[in-house]
Amino acid sequence: VQLQASGGGLVQAGGSLRLSCAASGSGRTSTTAWFRQAPGKERDFVAAIKISGGSTYYGDSVKGRFTISRDNAKNTMYLQMNSLKPEDTAVYYCAAGPAITSSVWFQNSYYYWGQGTQVTVSS
Repeated sequence: VQLQASGGGLVQAGGSLRLSCAASGSGRTSTTAWFRQAPGKERDFVAAIKISGGSTYYGDSVKGRFTISRDNAKNTMYLQMNSLKPEDTAVYYCAAGPAITSSVWFQNSYYYWGQGTQVTVSS
């Protein structure tokens, strides 16, 4: 599976961005997710969505502000980010893998990773 993330950019605090992650190829995937990594910090879970059924999961810091969605016909995942804060500044990575419900939050549940897209939120 190859993943291509796009949609990052520079936005002012309070603004919005939508990230996209297009997938191609085949592999063991039941779940797709977004993670992010700020400079000098570890990569953190942002949100995940089940390919079948569409169940969604969110990290505490983005609940109520970010929305993850999928278009299975296009093999594309989205992350709508609203009310952005400077602390949301990071490189955002999309991922795919056979993550089960109890493990969607963990990086090692995902086999395939995109190249990352930079999101910068200015204050």
